Amino acid sequence: MRNHLAAFFALAILFTAALTEAQAQKKIPKVGYLRFVQVAELDDAFRRGLRELGYVEGQNIEVEYRYAKGSMDRLTELAAELVRMKLDVIVAGSTQAIEAARRATKDIPIVFPVTFDPVESGFVASLARPGGNLTGLTTINPDIAAKRIELLKETIPKISRLAVLRNPSNSGSAFALKETEAGAKRFGIRLQVVEAQSADDLDGAFQQAKKDRAAALIVIVDTLFVSRPKQLADLGLKNRMPLVFDSRQFVEAGGLISYGADLADMFRRAATYVDKILKGAKPADLPVEQPTKFELVINLKTAKQIGLTVPPNVLARADQVIK
Repeated sequence: MRNHLAAFFALAILFTAALTEAQAQKKIPKVGYLRFVQVAELDDAFRRGLRELGYVEGQNIEVEYRYAKGSMDRLTELAAELVRMKLDVIVAGSTQAIEAARRATKDIPIVFPVTFDPVESGFVASLARPGGNLTGLTTINPDIAAKRIELLKETIPKISRLAVLRNPSNSGSAFALKETEAGAKRFGIRLQVVEAQSADDLDGAFQQAKKDRAAALIVIVDTLFVSRPKQLADLGLKNRMPLVFDSRQFVEAGGLISYGADLADMFRRAATYVDKILKGAKPADLPVEQPTKFELVINLKTAKQIGLTVPPNVLARADQVIK
């Protein structure tokens, strides 16, 4: 009898241990990470955000990374693939990725690290109350585009023609373009739009801007451009065209001026949304976060290379000057 009881209890202990282990494995959250193209700096920032919150990949969280390599068709396929995996959260790292993920699921929470205007894009009902399965961070600020043009006007006082580069396949860029057009109008500057949907289009876009006698070029942020800061900077130098961006990595690569929020920090902050959702919060109730700190970065070395003198009053306001 004792042997039977001992065997029974041994089996019970093994069963309980196996069940506990299975439950522990089941509880490890799974997150999808969807990008139109891979941008190492931003991807690393998201991973850093997870680590700061105590998440260690392979131990207490699993992240499935998917990159479409610039293909819209592939992006749609990858979004559907992630949905079939029944993940806890999907992080969509660009407007194109957000749209693909939103089409693929209305149930799995979607976090966007960055977007232009999520309300106008139809991603959320309002910034304060998103209302659906999407939430995250936005760069929306109607004064930023005008501020960039103001800085450009102070740097090049006689500027009368300005080009703006956008990717027409990014629907969100339409809102940024509208703000840029309003800013140009405020300062009496004629705006010329040039477009690029692939890396092969960039040289032609710069040539068009030069043909239109633009004195400078503003780049509307897009995953295509974020993945090629050096190529853009080199084209600016080749065409002696001052380039204005919204984030510092472009200026660090050789652009002239950047004014805007820190994109890497926004990707890091996206991890806090993932954390809240994994702990039970609903995307519908998590307000979309707007940046509160903006930084001005100027590359003085680039200015000298293109024969431009940046006025002392502009340099004095810079958060960083690259020499």
